[in-house]
Amino acid sequence: MILSKRPDIDRFLKQPDAGVRACVIYGRDRGVVRERAEQLARKIVPDLDDPFGVALLTDGDIEADPAKLEGELAALSMMGGRRLVRLRLHSEKAGPDRAAAEALTAHCEGRLNPDAFYLVEAGALGRESALRKVAEKAGEARIIPCYEDEAGDVARMAREALRADNVGLTSEALEIFVARLPKERGVARQEIERLALYIGPGSGATLGPAELEDFLGVEPDASLFEAANDAFGARAGPARAGLVRAFAEGETGPAAVRAASQHLGKLRRVITLAKSGADLKEAAKSAGVFWKQEREFLRQARAWSLSELDVVQSDLLEADRTCKRAGSPDALIAERALLSVAARARRLGL
Repeated sequence: MILSKRPDIDRFLKQPDAGVRACVIYGRDRGVVRERAEQLARKIVPDLDDPFGVALLTDGDIEADPAKLEGELAALSMMGGRRLVRLRLHSEKAGPDRAAAEALTAHCEGRLNPDAFYLVEAGALGRESALRKVAEKAGEARIIPCYEDEAGDVARMAREALRADNVGLTSEALEIFVARLPKERGVARQEIERLALYIGPGSGATLGPAELEDFLGVEPDASLFEAANDAFGARAGPARAGLVRAFAEGETGPAAVRAASQHLGKLRRVITLAKSGADLKEAAKSAGVFWKQEREFLRQARAWSLSELDVVQSDLLEADRTCKRAGSPDALIAERALLSVAARARRLGL
């Protein structure tokens, strides 16, 4: 069953129907997919890090062991109660898509653990996708397509997030800010958080266009953003040097990974616009690329593909999660993540 209207989606994510055993959330905007999947997952189980109640698989796991997915869906929770099986499809290969569809059919027919909830996060599933076809027809499943946010959606998200920190923008300033935001949900939310920090959480301040320009004029020339730019440009040495400099300035591993994610989000936006027929330079301006960095950024945009960025985004998400664990060597984790990006960029010919 398809959920396409926002009120239906919001209602389901807040309170999933009791008889639903599975949900497929898909779309090009991985930020929206990830955000909605996270919201739903927290309604299924209280602790997403519980190894006894949650299983996280990828298409790589399915390719390595085709029986693993159904095995996880058939398993019982060792501590009792609901069990969550999350599957993240990073590629568009037919094999994992077909295996995911077969598992969905078996689960909806009641052949696996009825107390398990099957949650799939995927990219842009085409009409020929077996998983999409099965999910659209199954009464025990819901499928949620995620489209790129409209300006009104982004404006609402910005207003709500800023209000939560007791800060705000005038209507004119909000319009300017939204026009400059990247379209990828995750990166846009990071920029909103950065603006809230700039204004001062809890200050009650509201910025107008003039004050906002001071914020927008601060370009990502800091060491972390330079390191991210170097990594995506296949310059491993400078990327590592930038990280060392940033860490000496008091920056952290999660901040380094976040900077890389923001750079990736801009690349994704530019490549997507170019595929839709837009001029690369105009696409770069739309994504908020600083003019001094335009030449290098466009060089990267011509080499990277959306499928390659999907893989890197998955790696960065995992690095971000690992960095935030208590006692983790976050600086080392971030360094490995950026050096991995640089190595992949080098293989792309950069």
